[in-house]
Amino acid sequence: MGDTTDKVEKFIAAWRDTGGSELANTQSFVNGLCDLIGVPTPDGSKADDAENDYVFERRVFADNGDGTTSFGRIDCYRRGAFILEAKQGSDADRRAAEAGEEDLDLFGQSAARRMKRGTARRGTGGWTAAMIAAKGQAERYARSLPVDHDWPPFLIVTDVGYCLDIWADFSGTGRAYTQFPDRARYRIMLEDLRDPDVRERLRCLWTDPLGLDPAAKAARVTRQIADLLAKVAKRLEARDHNPERVSGFLMRLLFTMFAEDSKLIPEESFTGLLKAQRQHPEHLAPQLSALWQAMDKGEFAPALGVPVKRFNGYLFKDRTALDLEADELEVLIQAAEHKWTEVEPAIFGTLLERALNPKERAKLGAHYTPRAYVERLIAPTIMEPLRADWDGVRTAAASLIDDGKTDAARLLVERFHTRLAGTKVLDPACGTGNFLYVAMARMKELEGEVLELLEELSSSDAEKQYVADLTGHTITPENFLGLEINPRAVEIAQLVLWIGYLQWHFRVNGQERMPNEPILTGLRTIEHRDALIEYDEKVLERDEENRPVSRWDGETMKAHPVTGKLVPDETARVESWLYPNPRVAKWRKADFIVGNPPFIGGKDVRERLGDGYFDALFKVSDVPESADFVMHWWDRAASAVRAGSARRFGFVTTNSITQVFSRRVTAKHLDAKKGVAITYAIPNHPWVDEKDGAAVRIAMTVGVPATSQSEGLLRRVSDESSAPDSILFTEETGRIGPDLRVGADVTKAVPLKANDLLAWR
Repeated sequence: MGDTTDKVEKFIAAWRDTGGSELANTQSFVNGLCDLIGVPTPDGSKADDAENDYVFERRVFADNGDGTTSFGRIDCYRRGAFILEAKQGSDADRRAAEAGEEDLDLFGQSAARRMKRGTARRGTGGWTAAMIAAKGQAERYARSLPVDHDWPPFLIVTDVGYCLDIWADFSGTGRAYTQFPDRARYRIMLEDLRDPDVRERLRCLWTDPLGLDPAAKAARVTRQIADLLAKVAKRLEARDHNPERVSGFLMRLLFTMFAEDSKLIPEESFTGLLKAQRQHPEHLAPQLSALWQAMDKGEFAPALGVPVKRFNGYLFKDRTALDLEADELEVLIQAAEHKWTEVEPAIFGTLLERALNPKERAKLGAHYTPRAYVERLIAPTIMEPLRADWDGVRTAAASLIDDGKTDAARLLVERFHTRLAGTKVLDPACGTGNFLYVAMARMKELEGEVLELLEELSSSDAEKQYVADLTGHTITPENFLGLEINPRAVEIAQLVLWIGYLQWHFRVNGQERMPNEPILTGLRTIEHRDALIEYDEKVLERDEENRPVSRWDGETMKAHPVTGKLVPDETARVESWLYPNPRVAKWRKADFIVGNPPFIGGKDVRERLGDGYFDALFKVSDVPESADFVMHWWDRAASAVRAGSARRFGFVTTNSITQVFSRRVTAKHLDAKKGVAITYAIPNHPWVDEKDGAAVRIAMTVGVPATSQSEGLLRRVSDESSAPDSILFTEETGRIGPDLRVGADVTKAVPLKANDLLAWR
């Protein structure tokens, strides 16, 4: 331990006074850092770039589109791990500048310009601009790597002898390098190397970069918790408790466990309360009711012995607590002992719905849609346009800073943040909220970058206060709107958004900064209603003798006695309803519309949903009756984009979207004057049906306002043998038609760089 401490102190002392100078030696710094964290130093460069997988000054080339190529040198590159770019520029830059050579890079910047970037004084706008430029350079290098190289999961931007900024993208697409592990800890100062956890994180970045992806651990914890909640729910229902009361009770419990691990209530206080009643579980229910009353109002909680914050909102308006038996209490204690801050909201909603729904509980062990699949649609629908906006603002801000106009740069970034904080996303068939959560997570990551730049550009106390006090001026669950017909899914989706938001609040602002009270607002953004039709009231259908009419429930199947194939179970009956005076349901206005509407083939809609609903729907819709049910959503969203009320839409549909009746819907909008264009499509992709975990085939499409230049990216699955962990694609570009094909004049399909790995590891 003493030897390690001495080595760290010597490293810090050696480099403390050298950073920020164009004379600082990037290679010596990296070699010393490697020795400090116990990893091999880079190899010597070979003449053949194909052999340069871990070297300094690794050359990369980019096609300029005019028959010429540009090249650049990555300051330090480790294949499959990282690109490191120094603010000072490379040692090759220094040699070229001294020799008076231009040595233009992929940005068209000369060696002298890159060297000038390194002289920017810390704490100034110029330094901030230099770090922005260095990250932009690293991103450009990542895009220019050879086609057979994976996108590196990490970018490292360093001001030699001062700090290392760590950026990660575990999606394997290179489209969203974000602060790692969060805004509070992504910048490693020289003095932070004294922390063994920081050194271990850096060591893993070199030796096991994908092992730093928190996804696998989060998925494991989430599944374990869902299994425990299912056990308790099943026991409570067996004692004749109403399933809806059970699910409400358990959702209050699980949020309280999350609040404890997030320090919104004192650490270990709730788990301690549960453990204290092991001998007398009959005493727990009144204590829980009293605790939830205190959390609702923000008052002294006798059960915990301390005052608690005011949560308010909707969750604790009902404080019902059910009596528990001793073994049920033990299961809850096991659940409480998990680290609830590590729950993965993107899959938690699906698993919680299965755990709390008696019909779905047997499917708890079934597969769920990987978050990576959801991100594959969220990225082109929402994040690519937002990040394109941000890249433009970031570049313009750096230019203003270079011109000495730091205040103007700050105002530009502040205006972008205002627009970002006002961006609305609608999922009109949101289920348990996984698409909305993933959109929020990605947008909160982007917000973290924006706030970091704002903070660096802030000089006065008033400007810094803008960043510190973001109540009502930040991305919250209010930005994410949903429509859902299943009442339990509505409650779960709202809870998923709040848990996800609070997780990201701490990641963006740090654990010390608590959210303002009330922690849960009363505003409900997930509406319990039909997404396609409105009507005066549901009327129970009756026969000629005034008896209620029933029909097959549209879900329950049984094995055919002869063929063994699954067929509708006609003994599973539900009441049949009529929908008088139907009209088109209104959707709240949103910038982006995204989601995964129900998978029902056109020929099955009447049988699955009933005559009453079918007849009402087609009184207000001109979608062909034989088109897949999802095309009603596609039609509505395309109309919103054409009207200018939405910027983009993206849907998961059945892969039969290209068949004749569904294709008529897309063609109507693609061929119209001022129509839409498909900017992104995957015609045939594996998926997992959330309702039963069954493997299905889907298509993804993203629609934008059409222009004369509208081209799209068409991706085709070329190898899914390792799905869902990885899928290989080919891609081609051009105008995408309603059959999800491009015209004959498009570029030849080529393999994507690496495997476009969107992994659920």
